[in-house]
Amino acid sequence: MNRKIDSVRAMEILDSRGNPTIRVFVTLDNGITASASVPSGASTGENEAVELRDDDAKRYGGKGVLKAVENVTRTIAPKLVGLDPSRQAEIDHLLIDLDGTPNKGKLGANAILGVSMAVVRAAAQAANIPLYAYLGGPGATRLPVPMMNILNGGKHADNSVDFQEFMVMPIGAPTFAEALRYGAETFHALRNILKKKGYATGVGDEGGFAPNLKSNDEACDVILAAISAAGYRPGKDVAIALDPAASSFAEGGSGGAPITYNLSKSGQGRKSAADMTALFGQWIERYPIISIEDGLAENDWEGFQQHTAALGKRVQIVGDDIYVTNTQFIARGIREKCSNAVLIKLNQIGTVTEPIEAINLCRKAGWGYVISHRSGETEDPFMADFAVAMGGGQIKTGSACRSERIAKYNRLLEIEAELGKVAVFENPLAR
Repeated sequence: MNRKIDSVRAMEILDSRGNPTIRVFVTLDNGITASASVPSGASTGENEAVELRDDDAKRYGGKGVLKAVENVTRTIAPKLVGLDPSRQAEIDHLLIDLDGTPNKGKLGANAILGVSMAVVRAAAQAANIPLYAYLGGPGATRLPVPMMNILNGGKHADNSVDFQEFMVMPIGAPTFAEALRYGAETFHALRNILKKKGYATGVGDEGGFAPNLKSNDEACDVILAAISAAGYRPGKDVAIALDPAASSFAEGGSGGAPITYNLSKSGQGRKSAADMTALFGQWIERYPIISIEDGLAENDWEGFQQHTAALGKRVQIVGDDIYVTNTQFIARGIREKCSNAVLIKLNQIGTVTEPIEAINLCRKAGWGYVISHRSGETEDPFMADFAVAMGGGQIKTGSACRSERIAKYNRLLEIEAELGKVAVFENPLAR
């Protein structure tokens, strides 16, 4: 017998930055209740779906989400009561139509996504199937290699590093559990190296260290030293992935003006797109870098073309802000060969169905895809199940500290243990 949605409600909670976000509860007619909490980003693409805020300066500096909560309870809930929660695509498209705007600005992508996630979780519970298996089917057995953020800069830290994220990928581990250990041990080795150098070991929004290093290059140097100090082979056991988040330091681009890249935080001056590509090319020669995300700005489509043509056969080129998990932009990127992989963030687009559609585009093009968290996270491990369900073999969910990040890693440990011998773990970038 198919279950029906009995009620939908929401509340305002806090994310990992202490800012408000939304949690949605969906209850079925058999008493099952599922909840979902929505993350929030700091480094956001200009074309992302709209995260609805109250703009009431008297509450949380205007960042409250009571409007989004009200939209769930007064507008969305009456339309969902009585519907079959297993009809996910239909429900998601109903939500999109109910909002009626191209960027979900009326009801708020945070309100819509919270409902979408809670509905699919309720449906999985009603079917008595783990969320990853419900979304991905019986073939959902692949655990993702973590892109573990261990050094922060840019908008994620108040320091002298231009680039936002320096990550390690334990590509040589035999299992996810071992990969997590490789990453955690490298993280702790890095802490010791930074201490010995007299650097601060406070962490940024995603749990990576945020010291005032002498240069962007030194960030790679200390990570390389940490990999070796932890007893691993750079490039064989543990590799490096970068997310410069170049939109955050890009200038120009309007009125026909060329886009330039201001690396003033580290004292490296201004660079063109070609200069940035050349810099990354030099780094690939010096360091075991296998993935570069957002090495150029979100509107630098021509630069991304040249960037991918120059580097795409050597490393994974990931587009985040340029695509914002939107099939329209991803389709353009595929046509123009602007990258060879896409970052997938549920809250960039606002439902569960739409990221799956984006992933299907990537699969058809032979592109990679990385399931990603946001810098403002919650303890909800939904994305861990989603990563296994989608089978892309890569997840980006922060460092080996901060409980909102660890919740995702611990959920993946549970999934791997549950899968047992059928669990698959392999390097997604093996050439």
